[in-house]
Amino acid sequence: MATRDKNIWILIIFILSGLVIGGLLGELAKSIDWLWWLAYGQEFGLSDPITLDLNIIKLSFGLMFKINIASIIGLALAIWIYRKV
Repeated sequence: MATRDKNIWILIIFILSGLVIGGLLGELAKSIDWLWWLAYGQEFGLSDPITLDLNIIKLSFGLMFKINIASIIGLALAIWIYRKV
């Protein structure tokens, strides 16, 4: 029942909430012995922020992604729920 008049912003909100909630659940599951695999993941991005000093203002740019199995499951679940709505 997918239609073209669905709003792209709702999809973005679903995807971001799936990633955040999944990542949070993955970090919480790290301490449980039989759910350790949900926290397995990779971290990538800028480890040291880039600084732009303009004498009046100093700007720092940095971006880091931490993806784990639970966040991927949350992403897939969010897309599945979006398609059902």
